[in-house]
Amino acid sequence: MNKLKKYWFKGFTMIEIMVVVVIVAILAAVAVPIYIDYVESARASEAKSVIGSITNGAKMYRQTYGEWPGDVEEIERAGQLNVDRATKRQWIFELQLPERVIATSTSEMEGGEGKVVEFNAETGEYTGYGTKKRE
Repeated sequence: MNKLKKYWFKGFTMIEIMVVVVIVAILAAVAVPIYIDYVESARASEAKSVIGSITNGAKMYRQTYGEWPGDVEEIERAGQLNVDRATKRQWIFELQLPERVIATSTSEMEGGEGKVVEFNAETGEYTGYGTKKRE
């Protein structure tokens, strides 16, 4: 009984504590980049959604007027698009139709200013902020 009591109060050795710290650090090193990618993707999803609406509105505008619109406001004035004010405060949309639509974040966006999401109309792919990087 005396041996058991002596062992019980001994505690952890420094090496055991260091092993636990190393394991936690390895788990954090794996989890943090995945979490950051997830957050960026969630923030960029708003821009991607609006870019899809802009693209559709621009196609309708072209069918109606015979030319591509110069900016988002032109599509809105034609009644073929409605972008929320909150979205306009967070993202600036640039039209380079028919090739691409580019969204750039403003200082109002939580992720920071200058993040770029680009939609290539020919390939239908998004690149930039919040998208998986291709190797």
